[in-house]
Amino acid sequence: MTATPLLSPELVARLATLKLRARAVAEGVLTGLHRSPHHGQSIEFAEHKEYAPGDEVRHIDWKAWGKTDKYYVKRYEQETNLRAWMVVDASGSMGYRGPGAALSKLEYGSTLAAALAYLLVRQQDAAGLVAVGPGVVRSVAPRAAASHLGALVDTLEALRPEGATRLSAAVDHVVEVAPRRAQVLFFTDLFDADPEILRRVAQLRRRKHEVTLFHLLDPAELDFPFEDPALFLSLEDDRQLEAHGREVKKGYLEVLGRWLETVRRQAAEADLDYVLCRTDRPLDEVLLPFLARRERRAA
Repeated sequence: MTATPLLSPELVARLATLKLRARAVAEGVLTGLHRSPHHGQSIEFAEHKEYAPGDEVRHIDWKAWGKTDKYYVKRYEQETNLRAWMVVDASGSMGYRGPGAALSKLEYGSTLAAALAYLLVRQQDAAGLVAVGPGVVRSVAPRAAASHLGALVDTLEALRPEGATRLSAAVDHVVEVAPRRAQVLFFTDLFDADPEILRRVAQLRRRKHEVTLFHLLDPAELDFPFEDPALFLSLEDDRQLEAHGREVKKGYLEVLGRWLETVRRQAAEADLDYVLCRTDRPLDEVLLPFLARRERRAA
């Protein structure tokens, strides 16, 4: 796939705000992969949306009109194609930006999450957010209203990387607030101290949720370009290590390779959609295959 210059991390990083970055990325990959929403007989009320030309008059909530003097249409669970939860890792390690990198892992993941939310809401799907560090630090319930998108993106933009990674807190939260089938998308480096974290994430799959792991790693974490003696500092606690880069590189890459293989294997065993994302990859190379897979499943 040929990357468009607009979607390279370097050019995306030049845009002033996350809202601009998300809109640019979303519009750059909007290729009509998603089918039109189905509107049928309602079975359970989900939310209101402001009336727009083309909406069925019979769904207008006249009580809401009487209170607000505005027309609102009732939307129902069956009318919403998808309810998606974006789980964004905002732990300290997500703030890492290697030598020459345009975006930190948190900035890259937040841009992906915001762009997907933009696409989902545009297609009248509902997008929500869970930001997690040592615990859940922010939560925005899924909604399909266009006005909802600004609040979600503002919440993402306000995130600051801090503390340890505890993805199980996000899993527990989604289990509690998403009793019906949903799509759960994780944006994380998986630097979680819990060795069983993927098995915890797999609980969501057993509850019939569709789960995608966008595994975000900086090029420096994957390639280890360090050659000279250096002091390596943990971003999540007070640990530090003095080492000669050239002497530890081989061992580091071997451990990294085994870990990545374990992650891929456990994700496959749990039927999790797994995407390894280098944060120097153009964002269309991440989003377009994901959207294509989603469209094939919806067909």
